[in-house]
Amino acid sequence: MDTNDWRLVKKRTADADGAVYVSANGTRYRRTGGAALRSEATFQQMAASLGYPVPQVLELGESNDGTFFVDEESLGEQSLHEKALASLDGGRELSDLVVDQLAEVSARLLSAQAAHPVDAGPEALRHWVEQAGWTHNVFAENPDLDTPRTRAALTRATDELSRMPLVWGHLDYGLPNVLAGGVIDWQHHGVMPLGYDVALALEVIPFKGGAKGYAATPEQRDRYLAVLDSVARSAGCPPLSVHLGAFLLVKSLFFLALMRPTDPAQADKHQKWQYRRHLLLQGLKQYERTGNIDTARFPTFDGFTAGQGAPGRP
Repeated sequence: MDTNDWRLVKKRTADADGAVYVSANGTRYRRTGGAALRSEATFQQMAASLGYPVPQVLELGESNDGTFFVDEESLGEQSLHEKALASLDGGRELSDLVVDQLAEVSARLLSAQAAHPVDAGPEALRHWVEQAGWTHNVFAENPDLDTPRTRAALTRATDELSRMPLVWGHLDYGLPNVLAGGVIDWQHHGVMPLGYDVALALEVIPFKGGAKGYAATPEQRDRYLAVLDSVARSAGCPPLSVHLGAFLLVKSLFFLALMRPTDPAQADKHQKWQYRRHLLLQGLKQYERTGNIDTARFPTFDGFTAGQGAPGRP
């Protein structure tokens, strides 16, 4: 494997020894890694054959030292996350152009997913909750959250989503992994209810705490979901917006799983863990009362640490 004509972009987090390179003319990317990358490349080839908006795999193979590599077409130089940051002009409002590009790519992905449902068996939804929410990790690290109340809400969400077809999904969908030409980084792919990927792309922004970056307006969120609802209805499926609460309950677990309990003496990390716990509990309370979760009602991280939120317990 010759990388002399390739420029190193970054090391890969999915593989300890993996990296991402870009060709000299910028038309293709090369990723290196091990077994995880092999699995991702195989899935990506299948997804491309189903019409998913993914990079075309151009070449793959193995070097003399056993390193696996995959070359794929470039979908552009900037992710929508990077475009969103570059378009900020002193404020935090997300660019309408970025929202429209996100809606276009998301609609393409949703349409392809709806056209190719997966017959995954009766345990698939339960497995999705575990995989997407990292529930085993969350409950092991936060045993006080493993209560009949939390379990009942997850059962309610699972029952609600049983009406949605199961499809192959990204499971880490968001602006950092979306480019104008399609979706990259499929290493976490798995079976999920239709809509879990795309419906939350703007809803997850408040989980970052609101201290920096961009934010979507209510009008942008509504417009984005309206596009997706139209695609879902055209495919003979329920609108995604009615299942937003169930999707977000699982996503709240995922975001808490990213913040592990720490010694209170490590103030910053400890507060971020407490903040994510608070968002999960607030979302759980909303879902119990209304069947929905409105992320616009989440406190910012600064507001939480100033006392506008409280760690809380279930």
